[in-house]
Amino acid sequence: EVQLVESGGGLVQPGGSLRLSCAASGFTFSSYVMNWVRQAPGKGLEWVAAISSFGIHSRYVDSVKGRFAISRSNAKNTLYLQMNSLNFEDTAVYYCAKGPAHAVVGDGAYDYRGQGTQVTVSS
Repeated sequence: EVQLVESGGGLVQPGGSLRLSCAASGFTFSSYVMNWVRQAPGKGLEWVAAISSFGIHSRYVDSVKGRFAISRSNAKNTLYLQMNSLNFEDTAVYYCAKGPAHAVVGDGAYDYRGQGTQVTVSS
């Protein structure tokens, strides 16, 4: 059974930083593209970032480029999202999402996602 468990969310002031983690199990983590997606209050799901199976390639939505960094540890079956220079528009529930077989980095496709972790940017 695929399981994705996010952690690291919280309340942060504008300009602050957070690091999200996602512990993966139930599949061969190192074989799949992984993604972060988010859902802001009252809005639909938005793809945020993706990373290739061995962490060589990554892509980001324009609104987070230069501020967020996706990474992974295949040894630990864990996905990360380092978020810097956070602003109010980054307030959302952040989900870790597994890409399907043969996914292309940045195509936004996923077949499983976790329960999410809340990130709130507020002064």
